[in-house]
Amino acid sequence: SEAKQPKEETPKGISPVKAKKTPSPADAERRKLRPGSGGEKPPEEPPFTYQLKAVPLKFVKEMKDIVLTEAESVGSSAIFEVLISPSTAITSWMKDGSNIRESPKHKFIADGKDRKLHIIDVQLSDAGEYTCVLRLGNKEKTSTAKLIVEGIP
Repeated sequence: SEAKQPKEETPKGISPVKAKKTPSPADAERRKLRPGSGGEKPPEEPPFTYQLKAVPLKFVKEMKDIVLTEAESVGSSAIFEVLISPSTAITSWMKDGSNIRESPKHKFIADGKDRKLHIIDVQLSDAGEYTCVLRLGNKEKTSTAKLIVEGIP
């Protein structure tokens, strides 16, 4: 009976050992990712840093000034357009330093990397400096252009 017993226990003994072993690499991973976890972290870092560098937050195409004469501008619309990278970045729009909310007057169009501010029914009062603010994580970039509405001499 003594010879039989180890045989029976071996299959049972194997699986708990396996079950115990599988979490440990994951635990090690968790330990590495925890900030301030001593020496295990640095080797893990380079791939991440490179990944972030591969997609720098940027304006592929900056905003351009829009110049309209009052005669042709009143009632027409102006569109500021930027091309951003990466497309996961969040854009918001400002006029003369204050945030623009979407309204019947201002439409925000986001299509992948293409972001537009559509100013509908342009009036003289819409003239000013417009800024597109690009955010990704803790990074921020801005692109600024002017809407110039020239009065008729």
